[in-house]
Amino acid sequence: MEIIGSQILSQLLHAISQSLLIPVIIVLVLFVVYALISLGGFISEYSTRRKFKISNMEDLIRQLRNSTDFDQMKDIVKDFSIAQFYKDDLIKAIDTNEFSVETRKALASKLIEKEEIRMEKSVEKTDTVVRIGPTLGLMGTLIPMGPGLAALGAGDIQGLAQAIIVAFDTTVAGLAAATISYVVSRVRKRWYEEDLSNLDVLITSTLEIVEEKLN
Repeated sequence: MEIIGSQILSQLLHAISQSLLIPVIIVLVLFVVYALISLGGFISEYSTRRKFKISNMEDLIRQLRNSTDFDQMKDIVKDFSIAQFYKDDLIKAIDTNEFSVETRKALASKLIEKEEIRMEKSVEKTDTVVRIGPTLGLMGTLIPMGPGLAALGAGDIQGLAQAIIVAFDTTVAGLAAATISYVVSRVRKRWYEEDLSNLDVLITSTLEIVEEKLN
């Protein structure tokens, strides 16, 4: 009775593992496609990304301090050669001039937090591929090896060869998707850390200038 129960459980486990092969392959294909799309977006972002030097930051702060009113401050920001999200957030910071100091600081903190969340979302998917891609590649390697070894035992070399091909292909696909996604995520995180640091300095300086003009 125990032997029969063990056989049933083994057959059930085998059926479950084999039924996962097609979903694993489909997800791996999607991961590879997404990794390639992310790489294209990364190259495009790199080609259009503007290097924001400290000297540029000092120049912008100096111009804002020398402005006569808040409207001119906003015009300076709009005309300055920086990324659009910098302009949007700095203009919002300037528009807080009607609020108290504490409210301005709180709103500025929310602006930075909003950008941080946006940047985190942009690397969430590639981080997921980095973590899950190799695991799915390993699953795609192990699942066909059971039938492959059974085919070897039965003298079916063709069946073994087919199982090995599937195993190798899924491993390569998982590692390729994870590698591309890792590079994209790593570089983007470095970019975004720099962007957040710059934004923090700019907003803090802008709020100080707003406070000076109000007084």
